[in-house]
Amino acid sequence: MNKNILVVDDDKILRSTLATGLRRADFNVITAESASEAEKILERISTDAIVLDRMMDGMDGLTFLKQLRLNGNTTPVIMLTALSGSDNAIDGLSGGANDYMAKPFQLQELVLRLKNITKTPENHTRKNNYSLGLIFADGEFFIKTDDEKNKLLSLSSEEKKLLQNLISPVGNIVSATPMVAKRLRNKINGVLSDIDIITVRGMGYKIITKKH
Repeated sequence: MNKNILVVDDDKILRSTLATGLRRADFNVITAESASEAEKILERISTDAIVLDRMMDGMDGLTFLKQLRLNGNTTPVIMLTALSGSDNAIDGLSGGANDYMAKPFQLQELVLRLKNITKTPENHTRKNNYSLGLIFADGEFFIKTDDEKNKLLSLSSEEKKLLQNLISPVGNIVSATPMVAKRLRNKINGVLSDIDIITVRGMGYKIITKKH
């Protein structure tokens, strides 16, 4: 069954372009030009994911998202923004977004991310990220904190690629240069006490959950 996607954006041209592109990717698409219109739609229609613009006239996307979460709505949300910088991604993720994309972006990337967050119910992607205390969004890793002010984990491109491979899925054994693996391990150990990176002799490296 095709997934129902709600696109919320006050830019008519972008809203129409996204709707057309997502329909070609076999999604059922409903559009809204404002948070208030989206709210009314969600009262009548069940959606599998929401593509939400952050900066809109009237109620902005972040405020709307926080309101959804306070009301118990757990629908996966990909937030779109023209704002740059890791602080904005942190704000979006802390507000309840499952993923965060900076404009401009490739439609195919949005399609792939939507397929990922809608492939299993109840925000499976979000739970997988959170299970290790890690969040991956907009090409960056963040550390989940109790106060929800998630912190950027500063990684080199090699370290980021290694970590992605190690957790996709957790248990993967991945080859890497000892220097890159050591740097990543030190960074992980410095911020997370429940996971570690170990050497699998003759094969590579593996991420594990520590037992307490």
